[in-house]
Amino acid sequence: MPANADRIIALATPPGSGAIALFRLSGRGVIEEVDKYFKPRKGSGLTGTPSHRLRFGEMIDGEEVIDEVLVSVFRAPHSYTGEEMVEISCHASPYVQERILKLFLAVGFRLARPGEFSMRAFLNGKMDLTRAEAVADLIAAENRLQHRAAMHQLRGGFVRDIKRLRDRLVEFTALMELELDFAEEDVEFANREDLKKALNEIRAQIRELTDSFAEGNVIKHGVAVSIVGAPNTGKSTLLNALLNEEKAIVTDIPGTTRDAIEDSVHIDGIRFRFIDTAGIRHTHDRVERLGIERTFGKIGEARIVLWMIDAQKAGEQIPEMKAHLDDIRRKHPGKPVFVLLNKIDLVRPGQVEELTEKLRALKADEVIPLSAKQKTGIDRLKQALTAHFRSQRLDQGQTVITNVRHYQALRSALQALDEVEAGLQAGLSSDLIAVDLRDVLNRLGEITGEITTDDLLTHIFQNFCIGK
Repeated sequence: MPANADRIIALATPPGSGAIALFRLSGRGVIEEVDKYFKPRKGSGLTGTPSHRLRFGEMIDGEEVIDEVLVSVFRAPHSYTGEEMVEISCHASPYVQERILKLFLAVGFRLARPGEFSMRAFLNGKMDLTRAEAVADLIAAENRLQHRAAMHQLRGGFVRDIKRLRDRLVEFTALMELELDFAEEDVEFANREDLKKALNEIRAQIRELTDSFAEGNVIKHGVAVSIVGAPNTGKSTLLNALLNEEKAIVTDIPGTTRDAIEDSVHIDGIRFRFIDTAGIRHTHDRVERLGIERTFGKIGEARIVLWMIDAQKAGEQIPEMKAHLDDIRRKHPGKPVFVLLNKIDLVRPGQVEELTEKLRALKADEVIPLSAKQKTGIDRLKQALTAHFRSQRLDQGQTVITNVRHYQALRSALQALDEVEAGLQAGLSSDLIAVDLRDVLNRLGEITGEITTDDLLTHIFQNFCIGK
């Protein structure tokens, strides 16, 4: 763990040429140190500047002017890290950036480690661990849902949920431990029935949070969507239409796609990872057979399956698709399957209606007629996908777990609750039940950082970017 006595510096903007670059400096005495190399255009130096003020001037090295700069002053404890902080905005010339960095490294500053500014904020009580992790998630947010989930956590929504759970447990734990002082008098301060009722309510709340992880995983990592079907049904054309680029090779030769082709696109704030797979058919080509085997593997990995049918060959493809659809339902119950009737531009309108009704009888989650080549029906497909994975919890302002560390801690808390309930059923003594209650509290405390280890902090903050 870094020593807080160190003065650290980092470039907080991307390296390279540009309009502006920003350096962050933190640690005891940094305002006074930066003042030695700052020449204000007006007024006195930085030492007498109040917190949260901007000063315009020049960064100098001896008599040489390095650049015109804006310097922001933040006095402890009213800064991001809780320490004295200075931010220097300069022109983003690689030479200027190098000169400023070398200037402060030469007088005892050291380069900040990844996430060290946020780690200092946590260690100095400026934020809890969930908010620190939310900072990283906010920086990495690529779409609306990721941004909303990170902002909910950054504003303390998740912490409030955990605090309510811990406060109820702390009350009962304190009463249990109080009973130990009156063990000889056989006094019961914590009503066991009330405790059981509270444990059931807490369990339900934790389960609601853990159940949200499936939704949170989709928000954070995207929805894997496999596009499957017989060769030449238009799978690669659909992928290109969804991505709006020529990602996959399209020919009229069956078996062109022999391995999975994958790319992502954001639709209405949700990241979808579309996977174009090898066409499913009987073949003696060993390489193509390997591709088909991978297709069935991708069906298992996908959160949703798009099964494509050629409207011109529906009579022969529907029976085979039905057999595969039954197999998917048996092996992967609950996995959504959309049936796409493609190439509707090549058949008469009445035939499209007949085939659509026939496909609906198979009870797929959606049946969507479209023409991937003409891009007809693509918007309807996108609407069906986003409607299926819309975040109801976020829409209602509820917490959605997106972090696997939080999920694991909550699962551990549930297991510890099982121990408490088993102890109550067995009529264990107050001291043993109090130990199990403490274990639940510790598991919840790991989430917010009330219970931490150096290894845990290092693991969390090393994934942050430099300067944050």
